[in-house]
Amino acid sequence: MNPAARPLAHIGRMAIALLAALGRVAIFAGTAAGHMLRPPFYPRELGHALLHVGWLSLPVVGLTALFTGGALALQIYAGGARFNAEAVVPQIVAIGMVRELGPVLVGLMIAARVTSSIAAEIATMKVTEQIDALVTLSTHPMKYLVVPRVIAGLLTVPVLVGVGDVIGIFGGYAVAVQNLGFNPAAYLANTVDFLEPRDILSSLAKGCAFGGIATVMGCYFGMNSGRGAQGVGRATKSSVEAAAVLILAANFVLTGVFFSL
Repeated sequence: MNPAARPLAHIGRMAIALLAALGRVAIFAGTAAGHMLRPPFYPRELGHALLHVGWLSLPVVGLTALFTGGALALQIYAGGARFNAEAVVPQIVAIGMVRELGPVLVGLMIAARVTSSIAAEIATMKVTEQIDALVTLSTHPMKYLVVPRVIAGLLTVPVLVGVGDVIGIFGGYAVAVQNLGFNPAAYLANTVDFLEPRDILSSLAKGCAFGGIATVMGCYFGMNSGRGAQGVGRATKSSVEAAAVLILAANFVLTGVFFSL
């Protein structure tokens, strides 16, 4: 091979490997979606997944949104003061939290907390041959392990995004009223008047997509982990990295779909 062409060949191999990995993930997600529609179902596993993905994620989501909304209000006020535009704080905090920061931050928190947990749990089950035991007991691992977690992500993450949006706006409200001298009634009125139904719909749709991505990545890397402790660690690390990148990429695509019309 011509030495000058070696870098191009390396890039080509990386691109092919990336496309092959995306194809495997897409097949895995499609298989999981197909199993959602066919019995048997495991409501107890679904209940545990809803608790783990949704309710137990609420504290970290709430604190993240609260401090982000407060910091956003301070930054917008400081930046707007340069142009005598301090009054736009309520509007920008609301649109920033609902359209972008709320869904993305919640998605990344879920990737950090839930995706890593799912990947480590399923990878450990694979290493200790518990998945093989499920097959021996005529229990399909995809139905028992993957489907409940993916459904939980699709159902609970939009709710977490909605809660995070509200808490983030409240954080901006508290800072603006207590520290920046805004009138409470006027702040809330500007927030409500500025938001549109499309903003809220896009936020919830992003939450659904991000929840699906986070749980599918955790399940995929857990089910395909290597053997031993290193395999579990590698699966956990790779699942979080892949979920974070795909969440940011999906956010870009969904933002273009909702707001480029």
